[in-house]
Amino acid sequence: MKAKQSGENLSFLGHLEALRWHLIRMVVAVVVCAVVAFSFSNIIFDSILLAPRHPEFITNRLLGELAAMLGLDGWKLNPNPLPLQNITMSGQFTTDISISMIAGFILAFPYVAWEVWSFVAPALYENERRVARGAVGAISVLFLLGIMFGYFIIVPFSVHFLGGYTVSAEVVNVVNLNSYFSTVSSITLASGLLFELPVVVYFLTKVGLLTPEFMIRYRRHAIVVLLVIAAVITPPEVFSQILVMIPLLALYELSVWLSRRVVKQKANKLIKNES
Repeated sequence: MKAKQSGENLSFLGHLEALRWHLIRMVVAVVVCAVVAFSFSNIIFDSILLAPRHPEFITNRLLGELAAMLGLDGWKLNPNPLPLQNITMSGQFTTDISISMIAGFILAFPYVAWEVWSFVAPALYENERRVARGAVGAISVLFLLGIMFGYFIIVPFSVHFLGGYTVSAEVVNVVNLNSYFSTVSSITLASGLLFELPVVVYFLTKVGLLTPEFMIRYRRHAIVVLLVIAAVITPPEVFSQILVMIPLLALYELSVWLSRRVVKQKANKLIKNES
């Protein structure tokens, strides 16, 4: 019942060799997906990355309709497409390469998570592997939800605020191509990684480094940290920060619940062993 897989008998160098092959397979998967993304770069740029700057983008359109229903006819999100420009000879090519690599990582993320799990799983007991069997699926789903939240919610507000903010009427915003895409990609990736909070809490609780009592005791401190994170990944505008805080708080409370559940399972297991 408590036996680990045969991988635990590997020497230190054996573990390093196993890790090396896991990393190689992860890199190959990302590169292959990046090549696929590069071949569809016109769709990725025109239909996905450049879409949030247009008034027809679903978030911009729905919020515009909501504002009209509330009588705020003058308020629209990204009413005019944000102008972009390329100022270097290799700018568009290097941007295409970097975005393809990021897209490759996103596409290959479930496989990357599976490779990480495959490396960690042999060190776990059978009952621990059974409890955490859906870890790869949970990690992938949370990452995808975070990516979608960042793309559909945070990015449109960021483009609207940062692209329209001016220090003087004499200064016109013509955003550099690389600046726009780095902002969009960093926001979506950061959001995807933030949504992994419940998984991180789950495993930290499993190894005894975190308890639900600690999370409850320092909940107010955690809220301050989440506020800082929301302020970093969003424009300095209250409404968008509130939109980001709502799912972050929900994820924190979910993490507290998961931590309680893990502690309860540990206690039940201890009682069974003693009896």
